[in-house]
Amino acid sequence: MEPSDETLCQRVAGGDEAAFDLLVGRHRERVYRIAWSVLRDAEDARDLSQEAFLRLYRTAGSFGGRARFSTWFYRILLNLCFDHLRRHRWWRRRRSPVPAEDQPAAALAAAAEPSPDPSAALDDRRQAARLWEAVGRLSAHQRAALLLQVQEGFTTAEIASTLECAEATVRVHLHRAVSRLRQMVESR
Repeated sequence: MEPSDETLCQRVAGGDEAAFDLLVGRHRERVYRIAWSVLRDAEDARDLSQEAFLRLYRTAGSFGGRARFSTWFYRILLNLCFDHLRRHRWWRRRRSPVPAEDQPAAALAAAAEPSPDPSAALDDRRQAARLWEAVGRLSAHQRAALLLQVQEGFTTAEIASTLECAEATVRVHLHRAVSRLRQMVESR
């Protein structure tokens, strides 16, 4: 039986590098996917994913077990992402839409599923690109709440714990994100 993330984190706090490697292996893809979804930049997502794992290694001893490991760790990641966005806000306004090759593999796979009708497949890809562009225009907190619920399957309570806000605030972020996405996609 595999040790839990919480157990591995305790072992990392004691200097167990093999436990750290296991945590990295378990969470690498999800961490990158979350970072990319918030930042909308592949290079920044890779850099901040690595920084999150470095912080995990250095601060594993501060994990008190009051929340699930994933909630604690993804909060570290999201804090790094939000800080990065605040520091680079002026740059983000000048950025062009994210090219398809920078989108996470899961999103590309879903958009590129074979279709019996090539024109329908092209329409699906265009619609997926419009949706990703609209997601990129959401506020960082709306984008994070939406991706944690839709892409990662977090409950409202888990999102609230991860974002360190009230569940009502999460519901507001989600409602506004969905309303804004609907409005942006339908206006095109």
